[in-house]
Amino acid sequence: MAEGAERVELIRLDDGVQSVAVRVLSQEGGYYDAEIVIESDFVNATVRTGFDADDIRAWGSLLDAVEEDEHDDEDDSVFAGDWPQEGNTAYLTFVADDPYVVEVRDAPSTQICVRVPLDLKDDWITEARERHAAVRQALGA
Repeated sequence: MAEGAERVELIRLDDGVQSVAVRVLSQEGGYYDAEIVIESDFVNATVRTGFDADDIRAWGSLLDAVEEDEHDDEDDSVFAGDWPQEGNTAYLTFVADDPYVVEVRDAPSTQICVRVPLDLKDDWITEARERHAAVRQALGA
């Protein structure tokens, strides 16, 4: 990410009332410093996180898994996945339920978890994939 470059959002899940976004702040080598931003009428919060190029690809894989789960009529279980993988940084747990839920977990630091239900539109995966492709191109990941 070039010095002075505009911050990019890898993830933006927004239902018009509340949202969860992941904004890239800077890049050093193959590591991206970022923030997870929650906006709602109830809580507005920001927590730092970080990830690498493998995690950017993993977001695309998580979108694939959610889409596959949505088309699997035989399985009544609820799909859930973490991004980036639980470790030494804050992360998201995405729960593909009705409504969708994103849990923002600051596990390594404060142990706080904020659960944000989102009434996402039918085309949200298409928008998420377009954003993912644009960010991969912009970051060279």
